[in-house]
Amino acid sequence: MSEPTFEENLTKLETIVTNLEQGNVPLEEALAQFKTGITLSNQLNQTLKQAEETVTKMMTTDDQEVAFDPNND
Repeated sequence: MSEPTFEENLTKLETIVTNLEQGNVPLEEALAQFKTGITLSNQLNQTLKQAEETVTKMMTTDDQEVAFDPNND
């Protein structure tokens, strides 16, 4: 089974947040959902950080990675 996509994890996190905000979840289940939500949040943040690092790199003409510098023409 493949890992869930970023979008699938985000949807799951949004569902958890909605459930917890409504407040009609038993305490034990709320704690379990909260822990799951924290894990999902950390995974999503890591994915976004990696994407940002990838986007801010450029390749030189000799295939070397360099940091993107918008002031460098």
